[in-house]
Amino acid sequence: MNIHDISGIIGGKGVSETLASLASAYPSQVIFTTSFGIEDQMLTDIIFRNNIPVRVVTLDTGRMFEATYKVWSNTLKIYNKPIEPFFPERASVEKLLAEKGPFSFYSSVDNRKECCHIRKVEPLNRALEGMKVWITGIRADQSPNRKGMQSVEPYGDRSIVKYHPLFDLTLEEVEEYVRENNVPVNELHKKGFVSIGCEPCTRAIAPGEDFRAGRWWWEQSTGKECGLHEKQ
Repeated sequence: MNIHDISGIIGGKGVSETLASLASAYPSQVIFTTSFGIEDQMLTDIIFRNNIPVRVVTLDTGRMFEATYKVWSNTLKIYNKPIEPFFPERASVEKLLAEKGPFSFYSSVDNRKECCHIRKVEPLNRALEGMKVWITGIRADQSPNRKGMQSVEPYGDRSIVKYHPLFDLTLEEVEEYVRENNVPVNELHKKGFVSIGCEPCTRAIAPGEDFRAGRWWWEQSTGKECGLHEKQ
């Protein structure tokens, strides 16, 4: 998979036109993963509103907030379009809980990454099978790690290219879009949650705190990723 090919397709186009062009160039091989945060809801609206044939999936870790399930449900009702769930592999979850209990991730970074791998990375790997382009809601100003990414980049040694169509947008621009288009938004955003993941691992942040401060807050403040979007 050639990054230059993708860059040539998306060059100088708006988000909707870009996604439509990618779906046309790679039929049934473009996938978007949503966690139902505000950026992902913007992309979901663009895909569904314009009937763009991009596969929309979500990784249900089994530890999500009730508010996240509510916005998922509302999204299905409003757009009447499918969102495919991918769950963790049952035996792996059962083994982890039997050996380390339900809160092993609090005890070390390695344990936390083990849980993230089982609940997120492995299901993602299954979702990406046979895909050529992976669409995400990443924005550059979400964290120092993400600022160092590119809007189009390879995904490890796979023949998959990651594309972040909102990469250069500000949070204010995303908020304006969802407000003007009446897009359903997770109610936790109004309570200080800017990045929403699993319930035990996410908290609200205070004004002025780093965007990722609410994720795995008991760890050091840099490099907070679950394994889905770490630099490859």
